[in-house]
Parts: sequence; C-alpha cells; structure tokens
Amino acid sequence: MLRFAGCFNLLAGAAMVSLYHEGYELLGVPKPELILPVQIMGILVGLFGLGYHWVASRPLENRDLLRLGFLSKLISSLAAYWYVLFGPLGIGFALVVFFADVIYLPFFWVILRHLDCTARRGAGAG
Repeated sequence: MLRFAGCFNLLAGAAMVSLYHEGYELLGVPKPELILPVQIMGILVGLFGLGYHWVASRPLENRDLLRLGFLSKLISSLAAYWYVLFGPLGIGFALVVFFADVIYLPFFWVILRHLDCTARRGAGAG
C-alpha cells in the first residue's frame, strides 16, 4: 500500500506541476491567473510520495512521515469537501479527493497503529 501511495503521489505531484491546465479543464474550474500555488502543492504532494517510499523501506524509523501524510490527507480532504459543499467546487472534485486522499486514510491509520505498537513493544524490551 505504501509503495502504491508513493508512486501515486509522485505521479500526481508531477501532474500538478506540469499538467495544471488539463487538471483545471477536467474539473471544469477556471484556471487562476497565478498557478504557482498549484505547482508548489504539486511539489509537496510529490515529496509526500517520496516519504511513503521511505516509510515502506524503513517503517519504524520513518513512521512519523506517515503520520504527517495521514494528517495532511485528513485535513486537506476536510477542507476540499468544505469547498465542495459550501463553495465553488463541484462534485467531480469530491471524487478526485476521495480517490487521491480519503481512500488512503483507513490504510494509513491501520499501518500507523501497527507501527506504533511495534515501536512500544521494542522500547519495552530494551
């Protein structure tokens, strides 16, 4: 799951940096005059992808990166759904957020619980 999430985020981040016009068109949202914030967000999404690969490689040592990813996906999903419900974004954006962020939350939560329990057991053994 972490490798998949890492690859997905790397690709999504690259698309946000380079294919922003197509993304806005696909979602039916007018393209803003300044696209730098979208591109910076794409860079952050890609960096989280790298972090998920690091967690997959060294789970216990890098589990806090997964915690940051979980919180990022949770908070950004809540903000996105707020804009779908009360703002200018349509239902299509809600689907994008579901498949890009919300769908990972239960998996990340279970993995974090497992890693935290493993770390506590290891700390108690020493």
